[in-house]
Amino acid sequence: MTDSRIGDTTPTNTPTPPAHATLWRLSTIICVVLLAIAAATGMSMLEQFKAQIGHLQTKLKSVPQIKYIAVLQDDKHLPAQLVTFDPQEGHVQIQRLNDVKEGPNDSMQLWALDDGGRALSLGVITPRLKTAQLPATDNILSQAKALAVSVENKGGVEPTAQPRLPYLFSGVLIQKAL
Repeated sequence: MTDSRIGDTTPTNTPTPPAHATLWRLSTIICVVLLAIAAATGMSMLEQFKAQIGHLQTKLKSVPQIKYIAVLQDDKHLPAQLVTFDPQEGHVQIQRLNDVKEGPNDSMQLWALDDGGRALSLGVITPRLKTAQLPATDNILSQAKALAVSVENKGGVEPTAQPRLPYLFSGVLIQKAL
């Protein structure tokens, strides 16, 4: 007896994979595509986050960082001037809160007062401006306990001279926590 299949050259049908194998292959391909999309999205979000941090750091550097603040009061204890110091800019900013103006032959001069009451001139306040600036350093203000404004002859007094008393405005200098 001869087996008829031995010399038969007709192709035999290979069995088709079950339907669930095709489903698994398709699911694997979909998962790989989704992982690639998730990775690309994650990288994009990371780059956007880095750009936002850089932008906010630049913006923060341009925002004034107030280190010292003082509210100078008049003889009735009403606020007369707001004085702030920004160490990045290196100046004190004086904002007038009342309507007191200098006379034609007078100047207002800002003073830093230490523990002993000794006065160091910070400069003459520009007349008739609602907000003025004077150069100052952190070193000078760190030793001051109070600020005061005196009325002096036009142009102010010499840097080594003492102010005319009594002070027109005065107030405690507060170091603000940054």
